[in-house]
Amino acid sequence: MEALPKLSPAQSLLLRTAARRDDGRVIPPDTLRGGARVKVLTALLLRGWIEPAADGDHLLTDAGYVAIGQQRPVPLDDVQPMDTTDDLQLLEGISVRPGTKLAALVMALRRPQGATSLQLILATGWQPHTVRGAISGMLRKKLGLNVVLAHNDSGERVYRVV
Repeated sequence: MEALPKLSPAQSLLLRTAARRDDGRVIPPDTLRGGARVKVLTALLLRGWIEPAADGDHLLTDAGYVAIGQQRPVPLDDVQPMDTTDDLQLLEGISVRPGTKLAALVMALRRPQGATSLQLILATGWQPHTVRGAISGMLRKKLGLNVVLAHNDSGERVYRVV
């Protein structure tokens, strides 16, 4: 196992927060001002962990991800967005407040094509085990919905209310 490079607390903070962002932008906090900001950004640039962007910001490089022991996230190109037409119609007859994560779960499952696990995770912001638990506990047991599980051609779980 390769040892991670020694980082100052400010460098570590900048790299880790940039790694959590989808676009990998490095945004120094307002508390890091003046010479300290210049020194930290210069050190990260010299090591090749960040690179300047066209809009004046800086972006995290692959070497920057390696410096904090992470890998650059792979973009999800095959995720199909779900349409939001007639959402309130999909909630008719179910005692769930509109606008909640549980309502988003029910609306996704009541669509004719159903929803994959990944679509449900993205719609609610929940972890996979929380989505499965909500389907099993809240929807099936408490609300009495008949949720069926199938697998599509690529092997993904597809849930649907019948």
